[in-house]
Amino acid sequence: MVSTTTWMIIAGAIVVLFLIYLYNSLIRLRMRVNNAWSQIDVQLKRRYDLIPNLVEAVKGYMKHEKNVLENVTKARASLVTGSMQDKVKASNQITQALKSIFAVSESYPQLKANENFKQLQEELSGTESKIAYARQFYNDSVMEYNESLQVFPKNFFARLFGFQVKEFFETKGQERENVKVQF
Repeated sequence: MVSTTTWMIIAGAIVVLFLIYLYNSLIRLRMRVNNAWSQIDVQLKRRYDLIPNLVEAVKGYMKHEKNVLENVTKARASLVTGSMQDKVKASNQITQALKSIFAVSESYPQLKANENFKQLQEELSGTESKIAYARQFYNDSVMEYNESLQVFPKNFFARLFGFQVKEFFETKGQERENVKVQF
């Protein structure tokens, strides 16, 4: 016959194992969110590295479109420093500026025919797709993480261990509008 003490030890061990499982699942979700943000950062860095090449390829053809090139350069400079929100804002500014460059390039047939420009445009287009996918994956990870912080019993342990809600990657206001290119 098993004693009461043995049952209490078994019950205590089960509770401890359950708490460890909850804590580890919260850690895994938080790490997935951090990894997802890092993947966005990787793609933003790739875009950051490609932009000077694009600007150089375009400069000779678009001398009077100096404002578009300056906007790309300014947005690029603000991309590497700052908080997550600063990077989100800079990323959205770059997306808008790149759309402007590609729209303006329609007026320059010799630029569109330039192999360097075409290759850079394809690479940036691919990078933009990867950024969009990384943003989506990040937001999916944030949703799963934040949801786990709000459901019982994880919500109790999340507060106990100091887990914080993460913000979604969002575009705001003007960044949601179509790019208007004027000549």
